[in-house]
Amino acid sequence: MRLRFNEAKVTEAAVYVLRRRGGRMHYLKLLKLLYLADRAALLKWGRPISTDRYVSMDHGPVLSVTLNLINGGYADFGEHWSKAISAKDGAEVELRNTKPDFVAHELLGQIFDQYGHWNRWKIVDFLHTLPEWQDPNGSATPISYRDILAAGQKTPAEISVVEEELESLSAVENILS
Repeated sequence: MRLRFNEAKVTEAAVYVLRRRGGRMHYLKLLKLLYLADRAALLKWGRPISTDRYVSMDHGPVLSVTLNLINGGYADFGEHWSKAISAKDGAEVELRNTKPDFVAHELLGQIFDQYGHWNRWKIVDFLHTLPEWQDPNGSATPISYRDILAAGQKTPAEISVVEEELESLSAVENILS
């Protein structure tokens, strides 16, 4: 089951985090904060913010499509991202001159308050302790919603309910697209 990637939502989340950080941030730190927010949303509400694909990479879990956006890979996406966030300049991304067009997410604020003052390497070290991350040895290994839910101490019954709801949502997206 794959949910359709929601570029608008991940862009909104990234804009929020970048605004909280003063408009500029190392791309790795941004990716890690967005992963933590998606993970927290999945565990709390049974659905992530971005509906991105997660992979374990050497520096911890990553939102795969968002990483492509950061690296300028806009083949299928990029309309929202490129208007709001600059291409990587060295290792940093920056807000473009955009007005906020969404309401701040309380959950994103909590994640930023908890981890936003950490440097990127402290966040990477923390993410390496999460049970869903497996060392990919220089590659990328997929992380499923089930992996995150199990790591978050959800019961098999709770995991089944979330997966059924996400499958239903995916089916509706496919019908409407």
